[in-house]
Amino acid sequence: MTKSIRAPSAEELDRVRRRTEELERSNETLRWELRRSRMETAEAVQRLVVAAADRHAERESRRAALNLMEDALAAREAEKRENAERRRIEQQLWEANRRKDEFLATLAHELRNPLAPIQNGLHILRLKGHDSASIERTIAMLERQVSHMIRLVDDLLEVARINHGKFELHRDVVELATVVGNAVETSKPLIDAAKVEFSLSLPTEPLTLDGDAVRLAQAVSNLLNNAAKYTEPGGRIALMARRDGAEAVIVVSDSGTGIAPDMLPKIFELFAQVDRTLGRAQGGLGIGLSLVRSLIEMHGGSVTARSNGPGQGSEFEIRLPITNNPSQCSTQKLVESPSSFAACRILVVDDNRDAADSLGMLLQQLGAKVQTANDGPAAIEAVGTFQPRFILLDIGMPGMDGHEVARRVRTRPEGKDVTLVALTGWGHEEARRRSREAAFDHHLIKPVDFGALRNLLTSQPNGPAHH
Repeated sequence: MTKSIRAPSAEELDRVRRRTEELERSNETLRWELRRSRMETAEAVQRLVVAAADRHAERESRRAALNLMEDALAAREAEKRENAERRRIEQQLWEANRRKDEFLATLAHELRNPLAPIQNGLHILRLKGHDSASIERTIAMLERQVSHMIRLVDDLLEVARINHGKFELHRDVVELATVVGNAVETSKPLIDAAKVEFSLSLPTEPLTLDGDAVRLAQAVSNLLNNAAKYTEPGGRIALMARRDGAEAVIVVSDSGTGIAPDMLPKIFELFAQVDRTLGRAQGGLGIGLSLVRSLIEMHGGSVTARSNGPGQGSEFEIRLPITNNPSQCSTQKLVESPSSFAACRILVVDDNRDAADSLGMLLQQLGAKVQTANDGPAAIEAVGTFQPRFILLDIGMPGMDGHEVARRVRTRPEGKDVTLVALTGWGHEEARRRSREAAFDHHLIKPVDFGALRNLLTSQPNGPAHH
C-alpha cells in the first residue's frame, strides 16, 4: 500500500523560511566575524612585523652608532699618533737644522783659527833680522797650523765617503800594539801641548787584529785627541789595552770636563759636541767621535762612552775581534830612500799658479830641475821641449783636464816612459779608478804630504811602474 505524502502547510513553510533566513543571517555574521578576525590577525601580524622591524632597526642603529663611535675613537687615536709623529719629525728636523747651523759656524771658526797664526808667521818671515831659532819656531808653527787644517778637511771628506758608501778599508793582519803605538805617536804633540799626565798600558801577549792599521790607529788617535782637548792642564789621560776573551779592548780615559747624562746617547752622532762653555773653547767640528764609531763598526767592533757627569772625566772603550792568524802579521816598514833630486827633471802642472810655483820652488830647493805649466796645452808642449822624468799633474783644470792631458802625453814618444802623478782633492775609489784609466802611475791627495812625495820621487826605478 502506497503511503501518501502530505503537502506542507503554510505554517510549516513559513517556519522553514524563517529558519532559513536565520541560518543565512547567522552565516553572514559568521562570515563577517571570520573576515574581521582575519583582518585583526593581519593587523596583528603587521604590528608584529613592524615591531620586529623596529627592534631590528633599533639594534642596527645602535650597532651603527657604536661602529661610528669606535671609528671616531680610532680616528682620534690615529690623529694623536700622527700628530706625535709629526712633532717628533719636526723636532728632529729642527735639531738637525740647529746642528747644521752650529756646525757651519764652528767650521768657519775652526778654519779661521789656523789662518791667523799662518798669516802672522808669513809676516815674521818677511821681516829681516830674525835669528835661525825664531825662523825655525815660525816654520814649526806654520806646519802645525797647516796640518790642523788638513786634518779638518780630511775628517770631513772621510765622513762624507763613509756616509755615501765610498770608503774602503785596506785590511791586513796587524798587531794591536802597533796600532796603539801609531795612534800615540800621532796624538803625542797634542797631549804634550795640553800639559797633562799620560800613561800607557799594553798587554804582555801579542794580540792581532784583522783590519786597516791606518784607520784603526786613526780611531784611537781621535779618542786621544778628544781627551787632550777636554782635559785641563795637570789632568790625566790613560790608554789601556787588554784582552777580554775573543776581543781586544782599548780604553781611553781622562779626568777632564766629562759628559752630561743627556749628551751620552748623542755623543757619537755627526756634528755632536759637548757643552763648549766650560771655560775652555775647544776646537773640532764634532765629527771625530762619529768617525771613530764608523771606523770601528766597519771592523766589526763597537765603541761606547761613559761618564759620571760634568767635571767627572770620561771613558771611551773600543772592542775589536781578535784574529787567530798571528803568523800572517805584516811587519814591513817604509824605508825612506836618500834624497837624490839632482838628476830629476820634474814638470809641475796646475792651473793654480801659486800652487804650481810654490811646489816648483820647493823641488828646486832640493836640487831638482823644474818647469811649471798652468794649463793642458802648455803641459803637453813642455813634455816635448823639457822632456821631464816626472809630471805632477793637477786633475781639475779648466778646459783640458788632467785626465785628458795624461792620455795625450801617453800618445807622444817622449811621454811613454814618464812617471805621471795625479794631484787632486778627490781621494775616493772612483777618482783613483779614473786616474788609472787615464794611465797615471800614482794618485796623491792635495795638499800633498811632502814626505810621501819625496819617497815616491826618490824610490822610482829607471822606468816607471805602471799600474
